[in-house]
Parts: sequence; structure tokens; C-alpha cells
Amino acid sequence: MKAKIIAFMALAILSGSCSSDFLDEEPKSSLTAAQAYGSLGKIEPVLLGAITNWRNMQKDRAGLYTSLGTDEAQQGALQVTGDANQAGLDLYNGFLSQENQAIGQLWNDRWPVIEVAAQSIRALGTNTEDDSAKRDLLMGEASFLRATLMFELTQYWGEIPINDKAKTAEFGLKRQPLDLVYSYIVADLERAVEKLPVTQSNPAFPAKGVAQALLGKVYLYAPEASGYRDYNKAKQWFEEVIKSGKYSLLPNYADVFSPDHANSSESLYEWQYNNNWPDNNQIQWQTGSRVLANMDQYAYFGGYDLILPTQYCYKDKTDGGLWEAGDVRKAASIRYDFTYKGVTPTLPAGFGGDELDPHIKKFEDIRVDGKQSFWNSGKNKAYIRYSDVLLNYAECLNELGSTTEAEGYVNQVRTRAFGGTLPDAMKWSGLSQTQFRDQILDERMRELTFEGWRRMDLIRTGKLVELVGARNKWAKQNGTIAAFHNRYPIPIGEIKLNDEIGPEDQNPGY
Repeated sequence: MKAKIIAFMALAILSGSCSSDFLDEEPKSSLTAAQAYGSLGKIEPVLLGAITNWRNMQKDRAGLYTSLGTDEAQQGALQVTGDANQAGLDLYNGFLSQENQAIGQLWNDRWPVIEVAAQSIRALGTNTEDDSAKRDLLMGEASFLRATLMFELTQYWGEIPINDKAKTAEFGLKRQPLDLVYSYIVADLERAVEKLPVTQSNPAFPAKGVAQALLGKVYLYAPEASGYRDYNKAKQWFEEVIKSGKYSLLPNYADVFSPDHANSSESLYEWQYNNNWPDNNQIQWQTGSRVLANMDQYAYFGGYDLILPTQYCYKDKTDGGLWEAGDVRKAASIRYDFTYKGVTPTLPAGFGGDELDPHIKKFEDIRVDGKQSFWNSGKNKAYIRYSDVLLNYAECLNELGSTTEAEGYVNQVRTRAFGGTLPDAMKWSGLSQTQFRDQILDERMRELTFEGWRRMDLIRTGKLVELVGARNKWAKQNGTIAAFHNRYPIPIGEIKLNDEIGPEDQNPGY
């Protein structure tokens, strides 16, 4: 995070390489950076590169790490035994520490993109070119990008540095108080709402609706200690999305995850992929079964068991799990049957033992079947969907005392979940505020499982230790998950390289 390190990392994004030329003296690096942001025509491709790098954070293992160690997902048995650092994400043992390489990657990948966004915001603020429409558009995109990544970082790490080029001398590179961090996130998103269009011709770029929805999430997810938890403001921003008329639920839940329905009316934003490198996402490589991979490298639901649903996530309510009879989301989200081309596989000797347990299905890409390795999975990955907005909005209503109205919005989502007609026994009705608060966490898992929101949901509701300790096989087995695990550790590399973050600034417990 030193200024010189940030400049180098940002320039690496622009160039697509890590040439040793970038390690030259600081004045040369600074000059090159200034040139890169010197006009609208130069800022535009820089931001495109940053958005591409934001997308690339969602690929492969790193795109799934924050879903590990939750009550909905855990590592496969061979994965846990094969990499102690990665295993620490589920075991919550001594390997979940400042030396953890997986945590370090999550932290390090985000700061170069924030640097590009911050440089762009500064340059656009003083730009005087005639094309004000393009300047506003780029400002909206840069502001959204910085806010999104700051929100993620502060949710997982708490107090973080603020990259504001106008206040470098004041802020330096030290961790800033939560209220200041959230004030920047809110200001950036308000600017994004103002500047972004209702629709972008290129779906890789954010539009107004996703900025509004994220503002709602910020006010709903912000910790009480930040002073920004505000159900009224969250409700208002979710209402903006709902009342816009731009978004709606697809009639069939499974269609949401079909490449035939990419960027549908339900999608506020999704990361764009295809089946060809470098635009594939390799997610199926991590979510599929190695038994199938062992049978046929072109089996579309093969993989290597990085992340599996917990027993709670794949079992029925009658068996102590999540699912209610008749909910179509179960079959769309989780694979139970591994029969392939008429062959039902058996578990070979020497495997971990869970390779034919239920697996994640949402990311399977049948387009590669028989033609390409499942490494080339390339369906788009959802960021924020309209159903998520409806459920978050319902939470706000409940917290504000309008539980009956809140039930109506949940029932909109559940109606689709039960095939378009919601049986009376499955309707939410007559719940108390506390009952609603408890049940909404399960409903969010049913609707959004494996889509990346679970850890934040557990943190904001104070349920991480309780539910993960009870439902995650590895965490339960180890028995060491504790309250301090609501935050990740600041990586040791940051502490060593950043003169303004020392060992005394580490999150408590690490």
C-alpha cells in the first residue's frame, strides 16, 4: 500500500504486464501515471481495464474464497487436507492468520483497482474537455468502482485506508475510522447514481440501478458502530429500484442461471464471461466433482471440489436442513444426481469421501459438454439480482415495523420458488418481527445460495459464529471459531510494506 507500490500496481493494470521498468524511480512512475489520466480518451480504456480486473476477481478460486467458511458452503475433504492456508478459511484455526495467502490475495487484488478509480476521479474532477456527457459517465463508473471495492474491503476487514488523491497528505495510508470509510462509500455511490445512465449499451459497465441497490445495501449492511446503519435510507434506495419499473423476476428460477437469459430483466449487474480464455471463469472447475472429472474431462459438471454445500444447505427441513417440499430452487441450485451418459459413478479409492455428496449446480455450463474442459465454464456470474433487492427491501420493512407488508415482498420471491403458485401453507403470514428476522436468513440462502452474499449476511446479523460453528463441518469439527473471526486479518505483506499500518494495527484476535 505504499504510494510507490500502489503506482506500480496501477500501472501494471494499464499495461497488462509487470515489467521491471515500473520499478524505476518514483518521479518517472508518477509522470507515467499522470499521462495515463490526462484526457477523457485515456481515462476511458483505463477504466475498462479496471472493470475487467474487478470481474477477474470473481474467477476461479479467489472468486469463491469469501463463500468458504460459511454455513452454506465449505471445502471438499481433499481440498482441506491439501492446502493448510486454504483449509484455515473453514477450520478457523491458526492458519487463518495474517500469513494466510488466500486472504492476502483477496486484499491485494482490490487495491490496484481502487487506485485506478481514485486516479480517475481526481483527473475527471479537473478535466475541462467539452464532452461533459462522457466525463459524467466516466465519473459515475469510477465512483461506483471505488465504492464497491471499499464496501467489500470494509465489510471483511473493518477500518481500511481511504484512497482520495485530494487528501493524500491528510489521510496517508493508515486505516481510517468506520464512519469516515462509509461516508466515502455513500458519497461515491450517490455520485454514481447521479452520473450513471439507466441503461448501458455494454453490460460490463454498471448502470444507475445497481448503484441504487448497492446504496441500499450499504445502509442495511453497515455495522452499527459506523453510524451508517439506517433502515429508512436503505428502504428508500431499494424503493428507487423497485419503482423504476426496469427490473422484474424471471418466471422460471432456473432460467436466471442459463446463458440463454444473460443480462435479463432480473439482473441489476452480472460479471460477463464466455467459454474462451481469458474470458472464461473456471468456476465449475472448483465447484464440480472430481469423480466426474476422473470419468470424462469433458463432463460439464466435473470439477475439483473446492467448495461444496454444507449439509444444512443441501438437506430438507424434515431432515434438519434448509429446503421445503416443492421449492424448485433446490434442484436448480444443488446437484444430487451424478449419472452421466447413463453411467452412475462410484467413489474410487483414495478420494476424500465427499466427491459424490451434493455439489453446487448453479455454475454448471452445459455449453462445454463433450467439447471443452469444464475449466472453460463461462456463464455470467450474478452480482445483484432483483430478487435480492426484494428480500433486502422486505428486511427493511420488517425492521421498521411493517412486517405484514414485508411478508408480501418475500411471497413475491417465494411464488416463483414454488412454480408460480404459492401454496397457502408456504405463504409467509402473521409472523412477528423477530420470527421474520430469523426466517429471512434461510430465505436468503434458498434464493441466493453461492452468490457471494452469505458471509456479509452472517456478519451483519451477528450470526457468523453461531451458525457456522453449528453447520459448517470443518468449523464444527475444529471448534475454534470465535467472535474475532467476523473480520479477516490484515495481511502480513501490508504490514511489512505499509509504514502506516504496523503490527499494533492488526485486527484483534490475530
